[in-house]
Amino acid sequence: MDKQKAGISNQQAIRPLQSLNFFMADLQAGVGPFLGIFLLAHGWKSGLIGSVMTIGGVAGMLMTIPAGALIDATKRKRFYVVIAAVFTIIASCIILITQNFWLVSISQVATAIAGSAIGPAIIGITLGIVKQKGFNRQNGHNQAYNHAGNVVGSALSGYLGFKFGMPAIFVLSAVFGLLSILSVLLIPAKAIDDRAARGMKEGSKAGDKASGFKVLLQSKPLLILAGALAFFHLGNGAMLPLYGLAAASNHQGNSSMFVAMTIVIAQVVMIGTSLLAMRMAEKSGYWLVLLISFVALPLRGFIAAHLISHTGIYPVQMLDGIGAGLQSVAVPGLVAHILSGTGRVNIGQGVVMTIQGLGASLSPAIGGWIAESIGYSPAFMILGSFAIGSIILWLVFARILKEAC
Repeated sequence: MDKQKAGISNQQAIRPLQSLNFFMADLQAGVGPFLGIFLLAHGWKSGLIGSVMTIGGVAGMLMTIPAGALIDATKRKRFYVVIAAVFTIIASCIILITQNFWLVSISQVATAIAGSAIGPAIIGITLGIVKQKGFNRQNGHNQAYNHAGNVVGSALSGYLGFKFGMPAIFVLSAVFGLLSILSVLLIPAKAIDDRAARGMKEGSKAGDKASGFKVLLQSKPLLILAGALAFFHLGNGAMLPLYGLAAASNHQGNSSMFVAMTIVIAQVVMIGTSLLAMRMAEKSGYWLVLLISFVALPLRGFIAAHLISHTGIYPVQMLDGIGAGLQSVAVPGLVAHILSGTGRVNIGQGVVMTIQGLGASLSPAIGGWIAESIGYSPAFMILGSFAIGSIILWLVFARILKEAC
């Protein structure tokens, strides 16, 4: 009888969990891809735009590890998703009201801090519902819903931005935020096993303690993964907003529609690649999945440098969809697998997100100033080349990584 109730509870939890991933997609991205275009229209230069994005990225990076530790420790994971959604909505409103540098910077800091808790919270909730054995498959489905949400949100943003102006995009983000709050509150609290949610061993008792934090530093596969992702995101972080700025500078039609198209193309591809990554991982592990994702970035940078146009966004953003779509499944799945049984899964996710966030937070500033100094095309080539560091790490430590994967 208890198993039947648990099964029913899980089904009741999975439906709103998928809805949460759908609506949270737009909330996580927020107005980020459109922010550069919005500020450019208000007289900002690419270097200053990149700097304000970097300020937010650094704030998010610094808070990710504490957020992961908090999600591991708390039994109120749904609450932190609600708080993150509220903060993101408020931050978007601030940008709409004023374009003062410091207020915009504060809004980006608030958004980044809130966002630092969202990823570990959703991973923890998923683990708590389906346990370690069901995580890879459910995470693959979560990511498919997440990317579908991005498609819908971006398409609506592009249409509303074209029809009613950029402020409509901020309103849409707030609506998705409210729907995210509703979705997470529909997940039954009793459906979340708090010990499974932090990666404790199956069958562990209430008195059993999690491993010490040193387990994170002693895991070579975890540190290699984090380093490879740092290189990747150092190049990848600025690619999408910079491509939108390049298009706007070249007067490639309506800027909000152009940015929306870049997102929609990538996210449609990500729906398929996230499901493909799930199946590849079940068959042969995560090593090849991540290698393919790293190779996609140099190709993307080369094409972006030579095709800043409506024609170019298709191959450029399809490659983004391949890289990011594969990683959206492989990275959380691999971290959960490496740290299974330690009770430190979510802080481990935070460590990896922090190190890759270091690259992502520096990327907009590096890309913005390179573009302002020597042009957009050289900037794309340089950004794409950073992933070569990821590929080298992945191949040099292939034996260790394949065992972990």
